[in-house]
Amino acid sequence: MSSSESVVVEISDEERHLLLDVAEASIDQTLRGEPSGDARRNDGRRAEFRFPLSSEDVPPALRDRLATFVTLRIGGDLRGCMGSLEAIEPLVENVARNAIAAAFRDPRFSPLTSAEFDLIDIHLSILSRPEPIEFADESELLSRVRPGIDGLILIEGDRRGTLLPAVWEQLSDPCEFVSTLKRKAGLASDHWSDTLRVLRYTARSLAREQ
Repeated sequence: MSSSESVVVEISDEERHLLLDVAEASIDQTLRGEPSGDARRNDGRRAEFRFPLSSEDVPPALRDRLATFVTLRIGGDLRGCMGSLEAIEPLVENVARNAIAAAFRDPRFSPLTSAEFDLIDIHLSILSRPEPIEFADESELLSRVRPGIDGLILIEGDRRGTLLPAVWEQLSDPCEFVSTLKRKAGLASDHWSDTLRVLRYTARSLAREQ
């Protein structure tokens, strides 16, 4: 079973192109100064979120409440990645919101510029609902993780981190994957406690060429 097959929603090629067009248009409108999203532009002005399409105007599959991540790359290098772990709004609107966040609100990068806009490659990840993994110790956790399939959410007190399934392409070893996830959550790579929680989800990846 691939990560895409475990996501309930079915996305046709036409719907895939529409979602990618929505992500691109949302970034473009924000760069142009149109109020298409909740983002702070390069000039510091804040735009009120207004989705570029009505969710009633898109196919039913894109109205389902699903969480997404939007990843931007330029020449293969990461240029922004932001997303949601909870499904709180229609899929198409969540894509628009996270595209704007990835372009302008990722704290690791400066806001995307107009000069960069034509260079970006947009990748979408549609997430399944997270489910807890039951384990008694780290060894059991590592044995239950499915490399290449699972995205993981780690929760320890008020600390939280997630790694998308696509990260397995760089971190193929479960031990390294979990250690990296701990560091992303602000914990030591060897941290362990009885209160540690880990949830799994899968993701369907969408890009222009598939």
